[in-house]
Amino acid sequence: MKNRSELREIIMKVLYQANLYDEANISYEIDDLIKEQLEIENDFVESSVNGIIKNKKKIESKANKYLKDWTIDRLSKVDQAILSLGIYELLYTDTPSVVCINEAIELSKKYSDESVTKMINGVLDKIYHDEEK
Repeated sequence: MKNRSELREIIMKVLYQANLYDEANISYEIDDLIKEQLEIENDFVESSVNGIIKNKKKIESKANKYLKDWTIDRLSKVDQAILSLGIYELLYTDTPSVVCINEAIELSKKYSDESVTKMINGVLDKIYHDEEK
């Protein structure tokens, strides 16, 4: 059984793959992408991936509001996936905010560079503080 951190990494990989397919105009079934990454079904992964896709426009809009001199579509596909997951968890789940932000930062430390990690931390922190109001 995988822990939540490992499951978030799977979510990021599925979103990354979906972003690549979307950009290349390749059709796919999101459930098939999830099944490629998981041995057994997992509600957390399925609901997160589907929630992020369903709310993609809102998530991108929120990201763009807080990205300084950038837009989310200019980030790498991996960074887009990590940031989208972090924003989704902050806004649409009961996961504690500190966990949402920390998990996104840990993924970016593993898959991105330090400047991207700082940017993701900054964006998620601003969203957290604005949503608390």
